[in-house]
Amino acid sequence: MTRRLLLLLTVTCAVGVGTIYFPQAITPLIASGLETSESSAALAVTFTQIGYSIGIFLIVPLGDRIPNRRLLTTLLGLTGVELLAAGCAPSLPVLLAASVAVGTTTVAAQVVSPMAAGLVPVDRRGAVMGTLLSGATGGMLLARTFSGTLGEYLGWRAPYLAAGVLTLVLAAVLTRALPDVTAVAPAVRPSYGSLLVEPLRLLRDEPELRRSGFYQAMVFGGFCAVWTCLPLLLTGPEYGFGAQTVGLIALVGAATMVCTPFAGRVVDRRGADPVNLAGLLGALASAAVLAAGGGGGAAGLAVLVAGTLLLDVSMQSGMIANKTRVYELRADARSRLNTAYMTFGYLGGSVGSWLGLRAHALAGWPGVCTLLALLTGLALTRHLVEARRRHLVEARRRRTVPATPRDRLPERPRDGGSKQDEQQADRQTEQQAAQRSGRKREPTP
Repeated sequence: MTRRLLLLLTVTCAVGVGTIYFPQAITPLIASGLETSESSAALAVTFTQIGYSIGIFLIVPLGDRIPNRRLLTTLLGLTGVELLAAGCAPSLPVLLAASVAVGTTTVAAQVVSPMAAGLVPVDRRGAVMGTLLSGATGGMLLARTFSGTLGEYLGWRAPYLAAGVLTLVLAAVLTRALPDVTAVAPAVRPSYGSLLVEPLRLLRDEPELRRSGFYQAMVFGGFCAVWTCLPLLLTGPEYGFGAQTVGLIALVGAATMVCTPFAGRVVDRRGADPVNLAGLLGALASAAVLAAGGGGGAAGLAVLVAGTLLLDVSMQSGMIANKTRVYELRADARSRLNTAYMTFGYLGGSVGSWLGLRAHALAGWPGVCTLLALLTGLALTRHLVEARRRHLVEARRRRTVPATPRDRLPERPRDGGSKQDEQQADRQTEQQAAQRSGRKREPTP
């Protein structure tokens, strides 16, 4: 893969993921513009994530069947048109319907990821996943800042319309720049029905896929709960900020763009589990930090910034570890593996957004942070149980199959020794080698 192609794919991930997240910064503006409550306007975020889960399940498996260039450009073109429709929505129900449609087709990043995994060798896969994820992170953060700033000056419709135009331009560029590749040869391409069923079979047959999906669902659910409710905290009485400030606070998470490639290189060197553990511990710690920032004031704002940054880095690092583990399971089914994994994750995100709104309504910002801690704690418990199980299995294996001690080979005679001594040493060496391999050696006359 050339650097130019990697850069283009990274931009594609940024635009695709940014489309999901930019409504988070303008939910108060949507509420004001459509004359509804902020909690109702926040459903635009939830409905987009629901649509994204649908798109991952119904569309991403096609990456193993349809040439990637055709699939990507079609999806981006549809997303651009749907964003324009959302920007012209006259009421909240129309906006929610358009949000589901946008989420369903804006799955470009999930088509790019397995395609890129197949274009690089195994020892570079973690680093490439980290680069693509840094682009997705940049798109997510810049989209929040962009939508918050643009919406503050031009209203909530402007971010939707601008995102629609940008997506259509990217679709035109990809039409000429992307290689037209698929994961499998045309003669053995599976049917669409089998593509839809296969992720369920993979979930049944691959315990590592189930484990990775569970980690992602829990942590991403807490992540979405925090970012869905953070605008409500910042624009509420504790802080009294506008939507532009929400976007600027999101921008500090740009540090994750540096951290994720580093996490990918660590995965290449040490494996996925150590990075998973660090990510889960970081996400759990971020819940306590974020809870301390709910009181308002300059100190509270600084703590909120630190907490969101820690949460972003932890969640993205864990995603790199999980995806790298998943893509190693089957080279001919990476899109279907990605479908199963990301469906897990974004269903968790959708439920997390909904639970976050309920927790905020019942207990305010502390309730949201408690939800983050509970979800992350479930994933961490699962990880520690798995680590303990592997340790016990390894200890049992060592007890039942003791290692054969390596016999000490006789020293060959130093210079000046007789030829008879050398022959004797050679015979002893051969006899010991035969004993270790389980063969019976005839005595040498």
